[in-house]
Amino acid sequence: MKDLVKGTLSAAAALILLPVLSFAAGSKSIYGEDNRLEYFAAPQDMKTLSDSVVSFWKASSVEAADGSVKLKTMNFGDRLNLCPGEKFREQPIGAYCSGSLVGEDIVMTAGHCIKNADDCANARIVFGYSIRKEGGEAVTTMPASEVFGCSKIIKRFLGGEPGSVNPAGQALGPDFALIQLDRKVSGHTPLAINRGTSLKAGDAITVIGHPVGLPLKVAGGATVRDFSKVGYFVADLDTFGGNSGSPVFNNSTKKIEGILVRGDQDFADSPAGCTTMATYDQTGGRGEDVTKISSLSSFIPLLSGEKASGDTAAATEARDMDSSAIQAGASAPAKTVNFD
Repeated sequence: MKDLVKGTLSAAAALILLPVLSFAAGSKSIYGEDNRLEYFAAPQDMKTLSDSVVSFWKASSVEAADGSVKLKTMNFGDRLNLCPGEKFREQPIGAYCSGSLVGEDIVMTAGHCIKNADDCANARIVFGYSIRKEGGEAVTTMPASEVFGCSKIIKRFLGGEPGSVNPAGQALGPDFALIQLDRKVSGHTPLAINRGTSLKAGDAITVIGHPVGLPLKVAGGATVRDFSKVGYFVADLDTFGGNSGSPVFNNSTKKIEGILVRGDQDFADSPAGCTTMATYDQTGGRGEDVTKISSLSSFIPLLSGEKASGDTAAATEARDMDSSAIQAGASAPAKTVNFD
């Protein structure tokens, strides 16, 4: 799963400093310029999409009182010993994964974010964890109606392309989970997925989610690098641990093309003794892995008015995957840290 730190940060320090995040093979990082924007600074079409993106929290990190909920967070910079001036240094962190609403009570995320029934029971799915206006604080108190439980895992897959592993020995391939919420969602519109196969190398894409458990960020300025992989594609998205499960959108259609699941290293030690975010040339690094939406589109119900045409290939690809990996306990090796 994701190594959230790089360089000489000790494992012991990492265990003390970091929340439970979306650790999957590799990590995530910045390519070229840091394109992450706050909710309030994003274009209106991206704001609309963002309203249906969720953050995942442990039940112990969500306190209920008088019809509202309070999210337990910690300071990003303090917890990771970030160098002065690092982007978002003074913001809160706490979410461990991201996801998106794709049905009236269905959320899509990465398979390593919800591994089994216990993970499902202990998850809280939250809408609206973001900074809504310039100069404002992150929304960490919200109506209880914006927080949902996980009722069950509808479908989950965490498998690998035969013979394909990363340097940590973990199999590469599709990584997804569809979960049913404990009730239907109101006030948020399910997002459309691409049931065709039009995406290709060079196409412009945007990811929306919660890097390092921060309030929601919208990151564009990215393109598909390689669409030839089985079950996933590679892109130069600016993402981190916590982005796992984030929806990746086609800039032209505004439809979901995949789920962010793996990537390059997140952080590096500075000679000054503090931590910096890992950066690469726009074409450098290993790139970020995105599960193709075709790997799971046949399991996602059609939205009202959506035509079924064009989904035949998606259904075939999903049926042909190795179903032996779809089981409650299947997961890549985990490096987890807890701040309960």
